[in-house]
Amino acid sequence: MNRFPECSSEYRVVKLLLRSGIDVVLDVGANCGQYGATLRRLGYQGRIVSFEPVCDPLAILRRRAARDPLWTVFPHALGDERATVTINVAGNGAASSSVLPMMPRHAEACPESRYVKRQEAEQHRLDALWRQVTAPGDTVFLKLDVQGYEEAVLRGAGDRLHHCAGLQMEVSCVPLYKGGLLLGKALDLVQHRYGLTLMALVPGFTDPRTGQMLQCDAIFLRDELLSEDLQVREQRGGLCQAGAPASSVE
Repeated sequence: MNRFPECSSEYRVVKLLLRSGIDVVLDVGANCGQYGATLRRLGYQGRIVSFEPVCDPLAILRRRAARDPLWTVFPHALGDERATVTINVAGNGAASSSVLPMMPRHAEACPESRYVKRQEAEQHRLDALWRQVTAPGDTVFLKLDVQGYEEAVLRGAGDRLHHCAGLQMEVSCVPLYKGGLLLGKALDLVQHRYGLTLMALVPGFTDPRTGQMLQCDAIFLRDELLSEDLQVREQRGGLCQAGAPASSVE
């Protein structure tokens, strides 16, 4: 059953995906698979490929994906080189884990996110894995939730980013991870280098002491996809509504 109201940010994001005809979602930094489960609840029926290197959430993710024949899991970190990296594992269910050091601002706003241990993981470039996770002709959507490490993942995608129909990327509004990508640079990089258009900004992590938003999700798509889709749907007599319930994968 669809438990998200039509005014929710989750509903609006999935509506963009459905209207763009996305065939495969590359879910980088999947944690326990919350993003993939939301896609399923809101009607996305294409393939999901999740990447999660941290052991505890990876185990949950694998159990969740095992019940879905179109959901594949890779136990890798992604970055700009093939290497073994050390991941700082956060205490909030590993949700704030990162290769990068955490800045005091982050820890002060969310003490439970402080790092509690370290773990080594194999890191790969996305362009080296591309043929394993996509098929010729796929319309690909890339989702990044990698806690400040976004620019390294984008570099590791190489020219394949020009083949992505869209991108959802969590970015920081203020420095939260040492050397992490900030919102202004992210918008400039994605729009000017990769030719994607900003479609939405979704509020995220907020400092409960001040109400200041510290992170948000930026969603980008290629203009021509939505333009072509609208023309086709108008010819058929109206826009289809996204958000139809699909089989639930919890």
